[in-house]
Amino acid sequence: MPFYVYILKSLKDGTYYKGSTENYLKRLEYHNHGLSVYTSTKIPWQLIYVEEHADKRSMLIRERKLKKG
Repeated sequence: MPFYVYILKSLKDGTYYKGSTENYLKRLEYHNHGLSVYTSTKIPWQLIYVEEHADKRSMLIRERKLKKG
């Protein structure tokens, strides 16, 4: 099963959100339906980047690197 790191951009204010998941399309839907406290005030979100990883460990390492800048 693949794992993904993704970046979203808020179409409301241009904010970026970086995360990880096993299903980035469902996760985008989750964010756009206001089900995440952090992202709910910045709806709608656009998926701008997806990176596939073969294992969860590499996905989490990459997510940490992206979030640190």
